[in-house]
Amino acid sequence: SANVAVVTDYVFRGVSQTEAGGAASAGVELTSGRVYAGVWVSNVAFPGDPDTGAEFDLYAGVRPEFVGWTWDLGVVGYLYDDPSGAECDYVEAKVAAARAVGPATVGFAAFWSPDVFGATEDQATYVEANAAWTVSDRWTVSGTVGRQFVSSDLDYTTWSLGAAVMLNDALTLDLRYHDTDEHGFGDIYGSRAVASLKAAF
Repeated sequence: SANVAVVTDYVFRGVSQTEAGGAASAGVELTSGRVYAGVWVSNVAFPGDPDTGAEFDLYAGVRPEFVGWTWDLGVVGYLYDDPSGAECDYVEAKVAAARAVGPATVGFAAFWSPDVFGATEDQATYVEANAAWTVSDRWTVSGTVGRQFVSSDLDYTTWSLGAAVMLNDALTLDLRYHDTDEHGFGDIYGSRAVASLKAAF
């Protein structure tokens, strides 16, 4: 499968990755049974780092089903074109699960990294609860609440709420609000509304 998207702001765990600017992304995923692997790329822009312009994510894992849940056990590598030598690359292990409850889907996810982005030997854990409600065949309302733990005292909580509509079998429009409880960390942690248009094939 493949996907391409444009967004008014690339937000990751409540934090803008493009200094509130727009982004374009594309990805490809290969699946064999319950095993999967993929690559995803987007433009980025970080405060004080004008040289880093792109993010490349490599990921793989397995999606088994047991005890009524669909699980996702995998690993994600975040790589950046970083000529300044800031050592932004890092890797996370992932455990996630989701299940249907009537017209809704509920889930949780946890990620762990031994050396998080932009830090020196700082471990990080991110945990999230999420839910989505299918309003109709084409409309879905969803939200998340997450907490980022970083061993260097950069913890924060983030949340989002939005709605998505399928314009056709391939194209989806999403409108979403993001926020964190640590606006003092910088403008990229502030509240923001984001629109995205994604095509999946």
